[in-house]
Amino acid sequence: MSASSAVLQQAALSVSAYSRIKPWLSPTPCIPSRQVFEEKTELYYKADNFQKTGSFKFRGALSKLTSLSTDVPAITASSGNHGLGLSTAAKLTGHNLTVVLPETVAREKLEKIKALGVKIILHSNDSGVAEQHAQKLAKEQGKIYVSPYNDPQIIAGQGTLAIELLDQLPRLDVVYISIGGGGLISGIGCVLKAFSPKTRIVGVSAKNSAELAASIRAGKMVKVDHYETLADGCAGGVDNDTITLGLGSEVIDDLIDCSEGQIEVGLQQIAWNEKMLVEGSAGLAYAAWQEDASNNKNKISAVVLCGANFDKETLSPIFNRD
Repeated sequence: MSASSAVLQQAALSVSAYSRIKPWLSPTPCIPSRQVFEEKTELYYKADNFQKTGSFKFRGALSKLTSLSTDVPAITASSGNHGLGLSTAAKLTGHNLTVVLPETVAREKLEKIKALGVKIILHSNDSGVAEQHAQKLAKEQGKIYVSPYNDPQIIAGQGTLAIELLDQLPRLDVVYISIGGGGLISGIGCVLKAFSPKTRIVGVSAKNSAELAASIRAGKMVKVDHYETLADGCAGGVDNDTITLGLGSEVIDDLIDCSEGQIEVGLQQIAWNEKMLVEGSAGLAYAAWQEDASNNKNKISAVVLCGANFDKETLSPIFNRD
């Protein structure tokens, strides 16, 4: 089945975005696993944990801001990788950026974003309410609201990861990508369906917060209960009108949901076997590769390590267990 025009158009946006953001973007390595496998099984890591700001989010942030004139003010709401990525990109491009943060934001994150010179507004003690306030201010003040995933240019930036990956691995049988709002897997998926249609795309969700995966299975947006997860970068609800539902439904070949125990083991395996410390969302993608062992035997697989901005207090107990 050939890719739809929507997927091909989104892939074209990634190609265009890559040419714009290259001056600020260092390609991240594609690292072969240190593990020894039987027969012809190969595993590689697309290591965006080494990306500037420690996350793939920097790609989408650059893509979005370089698509806007520098006299267009932008606003977002995020105390995580998106907020840090967008703030870093704004410092490079010269855009006027406002970041709305919950009053409960960790001081370390607040100081890091503040040091980048963006305007900060503290509002509410709930990240969802802070996001709604940012959207309200965007309308009232004529600013562009920048979603972390529900935006073609953000998705285009995330798709530049796949452009690099195909250059590094001309043959790629399977790729494992963690899912939150779906911006990363939509961007990567559209590029792969356009340029490497035989590559199997596996979307990976944490069982404790799997709204987009549930929606893809249902064929429409559905709401689920959300619980705490080690893959906190993938946690939370999704916009009812998100474009990642349609794109994800087309480009994702299989969905795998992983438990907290599997994510924990994934983080440990990457640390002990590959000598890398990554965030829970990256451990989630690796956990799916392990779960899917029977299907990736004798295949060339890539696990996308989406970031390394982990909380020391959360992960330390995991690495101290026998």
